[in-house]
Amino acid sequence: MFSKKLVWALMAIFAFLSISTLIMNMPEKKDRHVIEKISAYFPYEITKTMGGLDIVDKRSGEKLKIDNAKVFLAFDDLLKKWGGTHLKLKDSTLVILDDENRTVDTMHLNEKEISFVKNFFFK
Repeated sequence: MFSKKLVWALMAIFAFLSISTLIMNMPEKKDRHVIEKISAYFPYEITKTMGGLDIVDKRSGEKLKIDNAKVFLAFDDLLKKWGGTHLKLKDSTLVILDDENRTVDTMHLNEKEISFVKNFFFK
């Protein structure tokens, strides 16, 4: 009924689409040291739910209803927006601000971390 070539072609198309979707929905590379430092002040977190993953606002406990395939992209977008308003880079020091623009914490950065902060948050 089906030829072997048709089966192989369908398998190849399925594999190509699966891999391309996986690559498109991967989050950006991050500097672990910087992210660990600011995560305590970032008002969102990823949690596991019965249906997969979800993003929760730590302040209100509200869950953001986001498709599981897009959770990491949405989390990166929220992190970039928050970092644009709550982070300042002064020479080699990263200043973390609260909602009232008061300094909450600071962090000394090396060249690699400075490059990451500039490219990720202030691009």
